[in-house]
Amino acid sequence: MSFAGKVFFISGASRGIGKAIALKLASEGAYIAIAAKSVTEDPRLGGTIYSAAEEIEQAGGKALPVACDIRDEEQIIRAVQQTHSVFGSIDGVINNASAIYLNNTEQTDTKKFDLMHDINVRGTFLVTRHCIPFLQKSSNPHILTLSPPLNIDPKWFANFGAYTISKYNMSMLTLGWSKELAKYGIAANALWPATTIATAAVKNLLGGEKLVNRSRTTAIIADAAAYILQRDANACTGNLFLDEDVLKQEGITDLTHYSVVEGSPLQKDLFLD
Repeated sequence: MSFAGKVFFISGASRGIGKAIALKLASEGAYIAIAAKSVTEDPRLGGTIYSAAEEIEQAGGKALPVACDIRDEEQIIRAVQQTHSVFGSIDGVINNASAIYLNNTEQTDTKKFDLMHDINVRGTFLVTRHCIPFLQKSSNPHILTLSPPLNIDPKWFANFGAYTISKYNMSMLTLGWSKELAKYGIAANALWPATTIATAAVKNLLGGEKLVNRSRTTAIIADAAAYILQRDANACTGNLFLDEDVLKQEGITDLTHYSVVEGSPLQKDLFLD
């Protein structure tokens, strides 16, 4: 696996899954644009675009920290143009930035609803839109979006419908792009973890240390992302992948080393029966 000299624009790459993917690609020689709004550290979450850039450089890649709130289209345009100006190309876009608020309709106020849709749906759409002209020039262009398989069981809408439809919209955009952009040879796929992943969001917002201990590390989704991004863009598009399935396709069936606590029961992620 080699991504030497390949350029990836990653939203929300200052921490968590986005940073893990960035570090995996950097270890194979990739150049990473870290497009995130974290310029000062939040003690609850950790990490900034600058600390992530240092880690990416140490991992063997090149990094461009770009302050970018993807709710602001002008910031997206500047970030994309800066990436192309500095690195000369864009070979892949990873739509990782996302907002989560798991509550029912009565408890979800307008501000929370708008936040999730502005980041998850509108932001993902605009980042992709403004990268397309540069992706067209790549020899193996990929769009990879962190969103789930489409599962219309009413239980996934009943208790946190606003979040569910925002994430499903990301997946539906992915399916649309796979057809729309096929004429340019641009692949569009989605990736979702089969289990919860040990991130600050899982610890702080979902289930504390107990859930972290029933989770896998970010390494599993970073590895799966890398396997997808090295595939032929013309042959691998329109998929809503689970990380486990990607690894199995690569002949990797022993996943025990990805567990935070080896041998502990694992918690299935949202939207999976």
